[in-house]
Amino acid sequence: MTSKYTPLKDHDTPVKVLFTGYLCTVGVGYLFALIQILFTHGMADGKFGLSVDDIVYSYYGNRSGTVLEQKLNGSMKENAPEQEGFAIMQWARDGADLDDYKDDGIDKIIETRCVMCHNASASGIPDLSTYEKLKEYAKQDEGATFASLTRVSHIHLFGISFIFMFVGVIFSFAETTTTKIKCIAVGMPYIFLMADILSWWLTKIHPMFAWLVIIAGMGMAASFIYMWVISLLEMWLYKPVFVSGLGMHYLQWRDNFESDENKARLDKASALINGTAKQLERLAKLGLEKWSSTVWPFLKSLIKK
Repeated sequence: MTSKYTPLKDHDTPVKVLFTGYLCTVGVGYLFALIQILFTHGMADGKFGLSVDDIVYSYYGNRSGTVLEQKLNGSMKENAPEQEGFAIMQWARDGADLDDYKDDGIDKIIETRCVMCHNASASGIPDLSTYEKLKEYAKQDEGATFASLTRVSHIHLFGISFIFMFVGVIFSFAETTTTKIKCIAVGMPYIFLMADILSWWLTKIHPMFAWLVIIAGMGMAASFIYMWVISLLEMWLYKPVFVSGLGMHYLQWRDNFESDENKARLDKASALINGTAKQLERLAKLGLEKWSSTVWPFLKSLIKK
């Protein structure tokens, strides 16, 4: 039976360049999105690196203090000297009184340290240019508001669905994957995207759903990476990878999946993957420990200097 589509390797070079340019651009964009998450949500608990606590503080909130206090101990910690940050936190704890706002010099600190970014013309971040607006953030930290979740949810649903649609269209021309796997890979991002958005709202209601945010994000990333890598390899490295390289063994294994030989290979590969995963987990924990105890404090001292 003849193929109903032109495989990626057989497309004209200009089309390959077009597809590659798009994939590389969205790949870099995805990377910067992950970095942005590390510097926003990843600092919610005051420590670099994304954790369950970061997710809880971002959506459910840290109910033990005010919004200003949590931000000054978290993602905004480096934007004000410790003494000035403590003065703002103390003012918020004492009731955010208007007289104290002026008498204690809080207005001067806000004007010097905050208003340059948090002003009326800035979009997507709180406006702290007036006392009335600042006082709203001197209340208990209850995380993201329902209004902000509504705004971010519809932006993500529209924007990310378009990204995965075009990546999925390109990947649908791949010939080294079966139709079943294609359908799973193309459909997974939309399932995990919906789960991701839903998990924000559920975490806002109860912190136990914070794990769902991480799982959904990992699912989207896994499907994106799989489609991205297969598409590029088939366009430019089909012969060295899928004909005379490692991909050849995958294709042979795929076509003879039910054979005893391939089942044995699968068991061996599973054992190897599990062993490697354990070693990577150990190395990751060690790396994070070194980063938190040595590298990150050193970088912060350089930034202060």
